[in-house]
Amino acid sequence: MFVGIGTVINVIAIISGAALGVLLGNKMSEKTRSLAMDVLGAITLIAAAGAIKALWDQDLIQFLPDGAPLLVVLASLLLGGLLGSLLKIEERLEVMGTGLKKRFDKDGKSPFVEGFVSASLLFVIGPLAILGSISDGMSTGIEQLTLKSILDFFTSIAFAAALGWGVALSALPVGIYQFAWTGVGFGLGAILEPYQVSAMTATGGVLLLGIALKLLNIKKIAIGNLLPALALAPLFALLARAI
Repeated sequence: MFVGIGTVINVIAIISGAALGVLLGNKMSEKTRSLAMDVLGAITLIAAAGAIKALWDQDLIQFLPDGAPLLVVLASLLLGGLLGSLLKIEERLEVMGTGLKKRFDKDGKSPFVEGFVSASLLFVIGPLAILGSISDGMSTGIEQLTLKSILDFFTSIAFAAALGWGVALSALPVGIYQFAWTGVGFGLGAILEPYQVSAMTATGGVLLLGIALKLLNIKKIAIGNLLPALALAPLFALLARAI
């Protein structure tokens, strides 16, 4: 596989789902869509567990003091969440999404434009787009983008059933956005030590857990505000090693 394959799969999933949605129309029941989301929520839990187990990677255990890996993740999430809350990342993302929708579909009467804008925002503005793309770029796996692709596939079916082919066009901005983050991940992979990557992976696993809880309608967590934790985790891991 090559770097960026996760985003390629994601783009194909969106286009395929949109095409299927246009064909199905409104034939898919709400009950079926709800069941699919529950299944995806459960799968996300498994993906989160797979990422969190990086806490016990030999890289972290070998280079950090006893108990330090968990403290690194905890500190990253707490301070990252504080920073994200101060910057109002989650709120800004929501405001940006609403603003773009109003800008491109002022009267709200164009199904094509509404489908394009709404789907683009939904597929782009989310932690999985960033987490998965960075992971892909760092060559630590495409599981997160594969999961996102499945989510986007079913979501695009539902959107396209009501809003048409504009949903398929949303694959373009999604591809550009995620390839950009993949480039960031590729650069980080050349800079970070393996134990720092493990710390970042474990922290991302906790964010995935939050996404799973949201998908399962258990707890809505402002994951956007926790995104700075991903940048802090490698730094705290480096600090813990130096102590």
